[in-house]
Amino acid sequence: MINVGIVGCGYWGPNLIRNFMSCPETELLWACDKDEKRLKKAMRQYSGVSLTVDVDDLVADESLDAVAIATPVETHFRIAKACLENGKHILIEKPFTLSLLQGNKLVQLAREKDLQIMCDQTFCYTSAVRKMQEIVQSGVLGKLLYFDSVRINLGLFQQDINVIWDLAPHDLSILDLLIDDKIVSVSAHGLSHAGNNIENIAYLALKYENNFIAHLHVNWLSPVKIRRIILGGSEKMVVWDDMNVTEKIKVYNKGIVVEQDDQEKVRQFLISYRSGDIYSPHIDNTEALALVVKEFAACIEENRPALTDGKAGLRILQVLESAQKSVKTDGSNVPIQDVMEI
Repeated sequence: MINVGIVGCGYWGPNLIRNFMSCPETELLWACDKDEKRLKKAMRQYSGVSLTVDVDDLVADESLDAVAIATPVETHFRIAKACLENGKHILIEKPFTLSLLQGNKLVQLAREKDLQIMCDQTFCYTSAVRKMQEIVQSGVLGKLLYFDSVRINLGLFQQDINVIWDLAPHDLSILDLLIDDKIVSVSAHGLSHAGNNIENIAYLALKYENNFIAHLHVNWLSPVKIRRIILGGSEKMVVWDDMNVTEKIKVYNKGIVVEQDDQEKVRQFLISYRSGDIYSPHIDNTEALALVVKEFAACIEENRPALTDGKAGLRILQVLESAQKSVKTDGSNVPIQDVMEI
């Protein structure tokens, strides 16, 4: 059994609490929130868990193996650093930290202490994304060409981060899982319409090696909720529509065929279209967060990096920082360097 505490019982915390309580590999010992009323509300149906408004109570408990952090992003670094310094593994909500520098410090500290950092990139554990990964790895899509995602709704306007830092980490984590190619550059455009200089709509473009491109549209100001990804290949294409209850994944046997008249004179290209069957593979109903908690316990027990470990968090932070720099410089292309090996 992995003894776990949780800090933050607001929006996401109760979901983690429920899954920690139901996971056979974990025992929830502590729950913490600075708002005592919110803390008691989140824990009212659970007994035997110690409650506190002071995170130092968790940090000081030597019987605690790990801490899950579901607090506002500006608090992530301080809480995570204290937990790591006191020998506790951490599960941390997205985005990992407020900066790549902070994230690097946490990954370095975890290595020095021989502890695990896991980023709660929940969508990587959904059945639909795992099926997409299986399809990509099978090779049936052919050469991967592009990734196009839309994540929009009339959403909750955040006060501390913009729409890029709030919504883009979901699709960036999926990209990081599915695509092995190196990102070359990032460009982004975004605007604020709420008078607070916090972008509420943005478009990101990621250029990769090997002629692959990714485009992300994130928006808090849409009248409709859309959660959709299209991954295009030279042979087939796959669409994930998270709002479709019955057929979340569809694979399209569609594409183009390019014919050339003379290889030595490549002057004229003849384009024809290929259209075949569409099929929707079976997707199981396992809750993604249950798999997140299970993976967290397993990476601690087996002393191995999690699927979405600290370095995965760093790669996403790198894109977020580059996108933010691009937004502030009117969409300029910002080169991406390799995340330093720790």
